[in-house]
Amino acid sequence: MRMLEVSTGSDGIANYFGTHPQLRCEMDAVDVYDNRLIAEGCWYHQVTGTQQPFADIFFGVVLTNHISEHVGDEQAQRAHLAELHRVLRPNRIGYLAVPNGWMLAEPHEGLAFLSWLPSRLRSLYLRWSRGVAFHDFKPLTKLKIQKLLRESGFDYRNLGVTALCCTLELERPRGSPFRSMFDHLPDPLLSTLGALNLTLIYRFWSEEAKSSHVVASPS
Repeated sequence: MRMLEVSTGSDGIANYFGTHPQLRCEMDAVDVYDNRLIAEGCWYHQVTGTQQPFADIFFGVVLTNHISEHVGDEQAQRAHLAELHRVLRPNRIGYLAVPNGWMLAEPHEGLAFLSWLPSRLRSLYLRWSRGVAFHDFKPLTKLKIQKLLRESGFDYRNLGVTALCCTLELERPRGSPFRSMFDHLPDPLLSTLGALNLTLIYRFWSEEAKSSHVVASPS
């Protein structure tokens, strides 16, 4: 399985897949800065923007984890996804996660309602409260990221509810009051809660792959 992680950061995710004892992954990782703490398990490539240094339809899996909000304005975000569409093979999938633009406190600065504001007001808020002159965070809402995915030629599935259930299974023992309440919530309400997650999580795939059994019912 040939995989790409965009903006690998410390390289923890790339290392996990590249050295996995059961999965056979050939891992490539890119970033604009070399902040790796782990150097094993992947081929690292330095990049300067959203363009990826790989041939068309090269990867079986692409990962973009909390990077779409940092690549720049909407045009740059669209270019980022277009590059993933270019390098992703038909019948294969990608994973995308971004902070929810409607979260109460923006995760990078910890300021209430920061991501709700237009760009100019965000800058004023940051200068007033943190003395920050530049902030590259461009928040994305559920509607905006889905629009960008469609415009980039992808179909997608929102995995917010699945992620929420997995988190609870890992962190809340069955029988705890919170877990018991959650287990009895109806599916429509669960879908609403998934849309309010702090992180928006998607599986996406190329429209050319609609007829494939692999992606016809991604779960």
